[in-house]
Amino acid sequence: MKLLVFGKTGQVATELARRLPVGVTARFLGRDAADLADPAACAAALIAAECDAVINAAAWTAVDKAETDEAAALVVNGAAPAAMARAAAEKGVPFLHVSTDYVFDGTGQAPFQPDSPTGPINAYGRTKLAGEQGVRAVGGTHLILRTSWVVSAHGANFVKTMLRLGRERASLNVVDDQWGGPTPAAAIADALLTAAAALAAGAPGGTHHFSGAPDTTWAEFARAIMTRAALPCRINDIPTTDFPTPARRPANSRLDCSAFAAAFGVARPDWRAGLDDILKELSA
Repeated sequence: MKLLVFGKTGQVATELARRLPVGVTARFLGRDAADLADPAACAAALIAAECDAVINAAAWTAVDKAETDEAAALVVNGAAPAAMARAAAEKGVPFLHVSTDYVFDGTGQAPFQPDSPTGPINAYGRTKLAGEQGVRAVGGTHLILRTSWVVSAHGANFVKTMLRLGRERASLNVVDDQWGGPTPAAAIADALLTAAAALAAGAPGGTHHFSGAPDTTWAEFARAIMTRAALPCRINDIPTTDFPTPARRPANSRLDCSAFAAAFGVARPDWRAGLDDILKELSA
């Protein structure tokens, strides 16, 4: 199987490159080869490529910056995936797109289902929802994979931030009223590779959820990071109101991933095992 992947240096794209199974090759397009700020160029690159499936692992991920530049984020997260999906449909190959828990409003305590009503509360969520809608509207074979709280040994993420601050400070204040599933980028890459092979073989796609288990809070996640990294930094639980950010964050990012497990045989990854792998890689 030949894959075309949009993204090259991001967390998921990096793990995709590292985890390609035997018999699978991939071409990774960085911003120099396919800038998502130019949807037409992305579509043209896809049409010109020889591939059996396409994965979009690139996105505007600066959540707070999207509040002041939503128009630019909308091109990257909304128009570009739609253009890619249209080109993939014309080419007759499946299109896999990574989305986010931020398409939901974060209310309640129950895990969101793939068909739960959406209602993003920030600009980033609105742009990602626009991308989902654009991909679906094309009508081609596609998989929209919503995930949350992505972490790895590379790029900018919560684990690396906590480790840096944990070495510098005796204590940290971390919000304890936002719930979700930390998700190792390596597990997302494996899930996408499994799904890509299935879709290329004719399996149906649709909208699915995939996040780490068990669900936890940012404060509890931070506490686990300190414990597993043997750092003495104390984590103080605080409410979201004590940590204001330009973009509102959903209080509930729990995702029901049972449909994805049933369709593709991929269970939710244990983020604690994933965290241990990340810490081992960073220490090496």
